[in-house]
Amino acid sequence: MPVPTPHIEAKAGQIAKTVLMPGDPLRSKFIAETFLENPVLVNNVRGVQGYTGTYKGVPVSVMASGMGMPSIGIYSYELFTQYDVESIIRVGSAGALQKDLKLGDVVAGMGACTNSNYAAQYGLGGTFAPIADFDLLMAAVESAKELGVKMPVGNLYSSDTFYDAAGRNMRFQKMGVMAVEMEAAALYCNAAYTGKRALAICSISDNLVTGEELPPADRQNTFTNMMKIALEVAVKMAD
Repeated sequence: MPVPTPHIEAKAGQIAKTVLMPGDPLRSKFIAETFLENPVLVNNVRGVQGYTGTYKGVPVSVMASGMGMPSIGIYSYELFTQYDVESIIRVGSAGALQKDLKLGDVVAGMGACTNSNYAAQYGLGGTFAPIADFDLLMAAVESAKELGVKMPVGNLYSSDTFYDAAGRNMRFQKMGVMAVEMEAAALYCNAAYTGKRALAICSISDNLVTGEELPPADRQNTFTNMMKIALEVAVKMAD
């Protein structure tokens, strides 16, 4: 598959080795304009905005994935295989499954449980456990400490459905799963399959136990601690 790809119009060399990947295109724009020096729009196919600039002198790209595992599966696969991207850090929102997680808290997904059939494509004959890259995770833990941000590390639950008719989300609470989101498992599968690195860092937008939730605008334009941690990881990985 040559570049540009069916979904990304960037030319070869326009995307950095490390990509921050929010779901929301407007969050991509916010990160680029708030944190990157000299950001350049390199993709806007279907409104999925992607930018490349520098952070502390290190080239960094930020590009939206859209919502859900099929969507992040497309964008992360094309970035890994066609644009020589080495690391993708998902920066998105998640719903807390644990009572002690507060709105705006940051969590890192060491692993990602899922109800998705995404890994069936590999024909493994067993159940694949999608996990984060250890080096990215350690860099995130170190960066969070340096920034003074408490960041629990544990399991996420990647769901194919936002509205949970069967009430299964809370069953994962009993297994100690921290939060539910919709992308990490597919991202981790793609990284494993392509021999690349991936990590999901999420900010808590609502709590399924307490019923607390942030308004939509705050989900788009806040969560800066998560973004700062991810950017510091990009710097560490460049050393």
